[in-house]
Amino acid sequence: MRELAHDNRIDGAVTATGLLWLIASETLKPRLVPEKCRWCYRAADGADTLNGVDSAIRRNLVWKSPATANTVSSVIAFATEPASALGLLAVAGAYDGATDGFPLDALLTTEAVALAIDFNQVAKFALARERPFVHYLPRAPDGVRELTASPSDDNLSFFSGHTTLAFAIAASSGTIASLRGYRLAPVVWGAGVAQAVAVGYLRIGADKHYFSDVMTGAVVGSVVGVGVHLLFHARSENTGQASAAAGAAPAPMTFKVGGAF
Repeated sequence: MRELAHDNRIDGAVTATGLLWLIASETLKPRLVPEKCRWCYRAADGADTLNGVDSAIRRNLVWKSPATANTVSSVIAFATEPASALGLLAVAGAYDGATDGFPLDALLTTEAVALAIDFNQVAKFALARERPFVHYLPRAPDGVRELTASPSDDNLSFFSGHTTLAFAIAASSGTIASLRGYRLAPVVWGAGVAQAVAVGYLRIGADKHYFSDVMTGAVVGSVVGVGVHLLFHARSENTGQASAAAGAAPAPMTFKVGGAF
C-alpha cells in the first residue's frame, strides 16, 4: 500500500484545534449569532423575495413531518455515516493486509472533516441566512426568534452544516482509500456518497435548508475532503525510497502500512 505524507504532531494539532473550535463555537452560539437575519428575503413592505428555485424545491420536497426528516438526517450525518466511513476504511485496510494503517487513516479523515465544518461554521455565523421554516412563520413585530424552539439556530441556513459534514466524510474517507490504493476504495466512496446525498435531501425535507444551502454544503464538503489530502497527504510510492537515498529524516511517528513505507 502507498504511504501518506504526514506529520502526526501537525495533523494531530490541526485536528484537535479544529474540533475544539467547533465545540467552542457551538457553546457560544447564542452570543455569536445575530439577533436578526442579515439574509432574509423580505422587502421593506414585508413581501417575500425568495428566489424561485429555492421556493419551488422547498414546496415540493418538504416532508409532512419535518421533524422526522430532521431526526433521520442527524442520525445519518452524526452517527451512521462516520461509523461506516471509519469501519469501511478499517475493512479496506485489512482486506489488503494493512491493518496498521488505520489509525493514520482515521486521523487524516477527521482532520479534513474538522476543517470543512469549521469553514461552514464561520460562513453560517457571518452570513446569517434565515432558515426556511423561520422564513415562512407568521411575522412578529420584533422578528420571529421568540416563535421558535431554538432562537440561536434561526439564522444559520447558509450553508448546510449537516450536508457539509456528510460530503466531507464521504470525500475524505474515499480520497484516503484511493490514495492508499485500497482495492475496496470504490465501496468506501459509494457508501459515503449515498449517505451524503440522503442527508442533503433530508435537510430540505426537514425545512432546515434551501436547495442552495445543500448544494453549497455538498461542494464545500467535497472540495475540502478531497483537497486537503491531495495538497498535503498525497505521496508517490517512490517518495519514501527517494527520501531515504537522500538521507532525509522520515516524518515523526510515521505509521507503516502493510509492512512497507
